[in-house]
Amino acid sequence: MEANRNCWDAVTPYHIASSFYDQESFLKGKSTLNSIELDLLGELKGKEILHLQCHFGQDTISLQRLGASATGVDFSENAIEEARRFARLLDLPVDFHCLNVYHLSEHLQEKKFDIVFTSYGVLGWLPDLDRWAAQVSAALKPGGMLVLVEFHPVVWMLDDDFTKITYDYFNSGPIHQIQNGSYADPEAPVSKDTFGWNHGLAETMQSLLNQGLRIDHFSEYDYSPYDCFRNMAEQEPGKFRVSHLQHKIPMLFSLKAFKPLG
Repeated sequence: MEANRNCWDAVTPYHIASSFYDQESFLKGKSTLNSIELDLLGELKGKEILHLQCHFGQDTISLQRLGASATGVDFSENAIEEARRFARLLDLPVDFHCLNVYHLSEHLQEKKFDIVFTSYGVLGWLPDLDRWAAQVSAALKPGGMLVLVEFHPVVWMLDDDFTKITYDYFNSGPIHQIQNGSYADPEAPVSKDTFGWNHGLAETMQSLLNQGLRIDHFSEYDYSPYDCFRNMAEQEPGKFRVSHLQHKIPMLFSLKAFKPLG
């Protein structure tokens, strides 16, 4: 986890400067949220929402702009410092915390939320989804919901060129890699150790069910809204697919889970 934090600290300034994140348009008012998560989140006015693994806060601030009272959490100190700076620049009362998601309940204490939201490349940085799900449940009010949109575990089985199966579908321990550059800026002068964990769909869903959460939505999608992998093409507006695989593999999944009232 410490190696991963060091990597995210290092890539943050290059992400902010990248065309991928298009910070200029964002600061002028462009939302960074996609239709998948917006449809699941529903009406946000007056809702207390906790955004996990928020990076430097574009989605968190976009949630605030839609009328939510947003709190963002990330373990990268550099990213959170930038998120706070952007919130001040935009004069928005977004609450940002530099925290490991496994320590939410220790630091947010008794604060509870209507919605916990997390998306796109988050679970693979976490070794233990049972601990994650416990923190999600503890953060939710009774009747509150989790909205998760994530890259499909099939994506993480394949090599970087999407030509062969390289990694285990199941969580068989940490996957150590040297990250050179970044998905947002392949030429960034960053070379860092990273450790990831693959999580099958059953592991993800069962971790939530073990906490008594009720899953009432699950969907899979054959595209990514981001051009963030090799060999991708925009085959429909806002829908990127691996060129030689097209519709043949799932790229994303989404789920919504509720905490019981009683």
